Amino acid sequence: MSAPPSTAPTNAVPAPVNASSLRESVDATLAEFFASRRAVVDSVGGGYPAAVADLEAFVLRGGKRMRPAFAWTAWLGAGGETTGPRADAVLRACSALELIQACALIHDDIIDSSSTRRGFPTVHVGFARRHRDSGWSGSSQHFGESAAILVGDLALCWADDLLRESGIDADAARRVQPVWSAMRTEVLGGQLLDIEAEAGTDESVAAAMRVNRYKTAAYTVERPLHLGAVLADADEELIAAYRSFGADIGIAFQLRDDLLGVFGDPEVTGKPSGDDITEGKRTVLIALALRKADETRPDQAAEIRSSLGTELDAAAVADIRSILVELGAVDAVERQIDELGTRAVAVLDNSSIDPVAATHLRAMATAAIQRQY
Repeated sequence: MSAPPSTAPTNAVPAPVNASSLRESVDATLAEFFASRRAVVDSVGGGYPAAVADLEAFVLRGGKRMRPAFAWTAWLGAGGETTGPRADAVLRACSALELIQACALIHDDIIDSSSTRRGFPTVHVGFARRHRDSGWSGSSQHFGESAAILVGDLALCWADDLLRESGIDADAARRVQPVWSAMRTEVLGGQLLDIEAEAGTDESVAAAMRVNRYKTAAYTVERPLHLGAVLADADEELIAAYRSFGADIGIAFQLRDDLLGVFGDPEVTGKPSGDDITEGKRTVLIALALRKADETRPDQAAEIRSSLGTELDAAAVADIRSILVELGAVDAVERQIDELGTRAVAVLDNSSIDPVAATHLRAMATAAIQRQY
């Protein structure tokens, strides 16, 4: 299949030749995109340029670039080029995933009342601090949350802009649109399921897994792989393999996140110790612990339930950690992570993916599910 003429900007960031240069290429693409919006932002004036600068800093200062990496590797695994005009356009399309991620994180931090992200104040906390420091009227907290909601919305809008302006050809854009639309719908649905889980009474493992599937797995691994595959016009069999692999690795990624949310080192994770407990997260880890405790240790079940969503000192967090270990919930989650990883790799090994890309995906999967941050 001959490559169609690209409509990508003439100053497009060159696509990465190998995986090691991917992050730098994505960062350069995002920086270029923010620069392209500066004139219209400046024309609005007031505090808008400063707010957008905060968004740009948030997007560019951290993150693993996991979603673009999965999409890009899927593109390569389905026969996509490593360099050239079409690859440049695909890189820009993959980079748009980071703006979806920015929106999700900014809004998630508001919902969870989180104070830090990646070792920095969360976006809404930063806006609240600006309000206080400026001596403005009204509630600093309300201002911070309101401004951060708008900035998160802007990131979501700009993700669509970056995809639309990426330079992919019309056929690729037609194939991508339903995948992109489904991904955005799923992640918002997953977020709603998450806040319902915290407010409601469904403590089942199935409910927690449903949140993992749609809040995290779909837009973190499965849909980025799907996106890369349809950009390369992959066949349905390979798309199905990518999606199966992605769903399993995405859920395993979130299960690891559940463990880090309770046992992670704040110096490494950039989040307070035991953050998921104080935020009242109804994770698979908690669901497994409650199921076991209700059967054998109702006193421990009561302690877990009373601790969720409350401020805890270090000793109380340590006590909950000990209970989770004693009940076998930690070991059970570790086994699930291992089983999901093994199943995902088996699907990959039986697919038609390019062998070099398959090697990269295996390494990426291992890094995602064994990470410590």
